[in-house]
Formats: sequence, structure tokens, C-alpha cells
Amino acid sequence: MKQVTIASTIQEFMSFIELLDDAYWEAATLESKDLLYDIISIFSLEMSELNKLSIQDHHYPYEIITEGIRRVVPKIERLDEKKEDVIQRTQTLIDIKEVMSNVISILEGQTGGS
Repeated sequence: MKQVTIASTIQEFMSFIELLDDAYWEAATLESKDLLYDIISIFSLEMSELNKLSIQDHHYPYEIITEGIRRVVPKIERLDEKKEDVIQRTQTLIDIKEVMSNVISILEGQTGGS
């Protein structure tokens, strides 16, 4: 697998966070909101650290910074399994499918798979 850059990772993570935020506000149950909020919080911490890097470093390969992001894949996979129940709006569901796949691929590339 081709190693992803910091810049492309930031772009994918930001898209994912934005879609998760939409899904959060569209969610019908507290259980769904809790799952989405947990994932959003983990990615927000990682993004906070990535945003501290210099723009000149964005061409380097991405490496996980925070501990939480190392453990988030099972939660994303659970969301993936339940996405039709958790994500209520059709457009959000369509948009999140591709981005979620890309995010899982980035994270599994870092952790050596699930």
C-alpha cells in the first residue's frame, strides 16, 4: 500500500469529522449520538496535533500521533456495520461510505491491519 501524506490524511480526517458532525445532529437516538461523539472526539484530538505541524511537513508520510486514534478502528467498524440505522439522512450516508473506507485504510496502514 502506498503510504499517505500528512496533507492527504488531514483532508480525509476533516471530511470524516464534518460528515460525523452532520450524522450526529441527524441521529435519532442517544446511543447513536454517543457512538458518533466518541469517534468525533478521538479524531478531533488527532487533528489538533496534526494542525500543530508546519505546512512544510505536510508532504511527509502520516504517522499516528495520539493514542486514541490507534484504538478507534473497532468503533469505526461498528459504525460501518450499523450505519444504515445510525445515519438517518440519505445524503450523509452516501457521502460517509467512501470517506469512512478511506479513513479505515489510512488507519489500518498505520496499525498493520485489524
